[in-house]
Amino acid sequence: MAATAVASEKKGYNRFLLLVAGLGGLLYGVDVGIISGALPYLEATSKLNAGQLSFIVAAVLLGSVISTLFAGMLADWMGRKKLMILSGLLFVVSIPSIALAQGYGPLVLGRLLQGISAGLIGVVVPLYLAECLSASSRGKGTGIFQWLLTLGILAAALIAMYYSIRLDKIAALGDAARLFAAKDAAWRGIFWISLLPGLLFVVGSFIVAESPRWLYSRGKTEAARAALLRSRSEEQTAIELREMEESLAAERKSATAASAKIKESLLKRKYVIPFLLACVILACNQATGINSIIGYNATILIQAGLSDVAAHWGYVILTAVNFLITIVGVMLVDKKGRKFLLSIGTAGIIASLIAVALLFNGVERRRLDAGAAVQQQVAADQSLTLSYNPAEAARLLAGKGEAGAAIAGQPNSLIIIYSYGDFRTATKVIRSTDTLAKPITIDRASSLPANKTVAFFSNPFGDLTAAKSAPLKIENALITPVPSAQRGWAIAILLFVFIAFFGVGPGICVWLALSELMPTRIRSNGMSIALLLNQAVSTFIAAVFLPTVGKHGYSTMFFIFAGCTLIYFITVAFFLPETKGKTLEEIETHFSK
Repeated sequence: MAATAVASEKKGYNRFLLLVAGLGGLLYGVDVGIISGALPYLEATSKLNAGQLSFIVAAVLLGSVISTLFAGMLADWMGRKKLMILSGLLFVVSIPSIALAQGYGPLVLGRLLQGISAGLIGVVVPLYLAECLSASSRGKGTGIFQWLLTLGILAAALIAMYYSIRLDKIAALGDAARLFAAKDAAWRGIFWISLLPGLLFVVGSFIVAESPRWLYSRGKTEAARAALLRSRSEEQTAIELREMEESLAAERKSATAASAKIKESLLKRKYVIPFLLACVILACNQATGINSIIGYNATILIQAGLSDVAAHWGYVILTAVNFLITIVGVMLVDKKGRKFLLSIGTAGIIASLIAVALLFNGVERRRLDAGAAVQQQVAADQSLTLSYNPAEAARLLAGKGEAGAAIAGQPNSLIIIYSYGDFRTATKVIRSTDTLAKPITIDRASSLPANKTVAFFSNPFGDLTAAKSAPLKIENALITPVPSAQRGWAIAILLFVFIAFFGVGPGICVWLALSELMPTRIRSNGMSIALLLNQAVSTFIAAVFLPTVGKHGYSTMFFIFAGCTLIYFITVAFFLPETKGKTLEEIETHFSK
């Protein structure tokens, strides 16, 4: 009976550890998805210009990049547990800073804190799980982190949908003041709701044990043994302690005080190969287009031919599929292995991306540019106001011959790509049939970055001073036929397929690749660098996505994503070893051969 009780206690602790780590994933997902629902209401009720709003969105990425750079070093210095507590506290502090904000500064500060928290969580939680869980459960445990991350994105989408439905009812009453107040409360409420999981993560992080491998590396053998015994039997604990000792002894043997020797040891195959593999996998994971497809999903589906309501429901379905299919990945990762799931996942992603690209190409090849006609409407003060409707569409397309006449005679959409000096941007996509759409308005104040700091992230080489006096240049005014609803739903279904393959493969396995491949000596700092690369690729894609699809169409962007995923598939199929069921020390030995 006593043995059964002990085993039950250890099982219960493992479940609690997974719950805490999962809450970290939930916070990461909330960081990714929450701004999408809040931004329209913040834009409607604040006096912030487009540049300021863009920086509020990007502040999370900036904070994440900054913290990711130092996360590994902090994890080694403070310990995994303390860094988890710190990351949770930063998230908790960020919420009132945003939700109670009455100006630009507090909003930026809050979003920066959210980004810093996300960057720390993205490094320390997978690291902690890899070092705390047994080889047989490490895949499932790390998968739960990703599963609850998808839950965070789904929750953000559902919360946004709730407020959207609620505000539609208020709008129907025709009370402008009440609607304004409701929109202001909506974006603040969206952030307040996310406070609870942050508090639970902090409390849970206080209760769990420190990483036994971190404790052992600090010479705290008994503390490491006690931490292992909370989740393992005496026999398992003894085996893992022996493996830690052998690994640490090997590291000490190879270490030397001479800088040249240290550099030489870090260039050995056992360090370089797994580090490069992790970097390629992390970079390619973002290059599948996952964040852009999630972040701009409603916009993509509207351009695919769906109505606004249908597109938003499509986004909810996408996040739900991502959440549900991740459960399948969690169940399979320790049975089928990382290499198998990544191979199947990337192959499915390639096929779905190519199919989406072909469907978009069938429409976008009929796109016409009316940039010259729009340029003629620019006012003397270098601004533009344009109401887009069937009559205006016909006028803009009058000089485009038979192709223009064909487009003018059916529903179509317009996107204007323009610039002031070195700073290029695009308008929202407007349909000719949308009678409630506001006129397209372009002016210098809302188009240029608010200051040189924001300008740097918009265009590091741009001259903001010159842009303040530069003329408005209409680079393109692209008019595209609106696809049929059938084509729109076909694209939506293919994107559901995309997210399903991502969820069962890269979504689950990327965190394992990050934490399992790195040898003990470079694990924390190596994970920081690899995740920093991941964030950099994500930031770059976010920056070029809208300009690229505006200029070249969605088909081009999806073909690029497919090409990047092909590199991902080749890396996994031919270079990635299977790590299922192996201890971290056994994986390290593989790369030493």
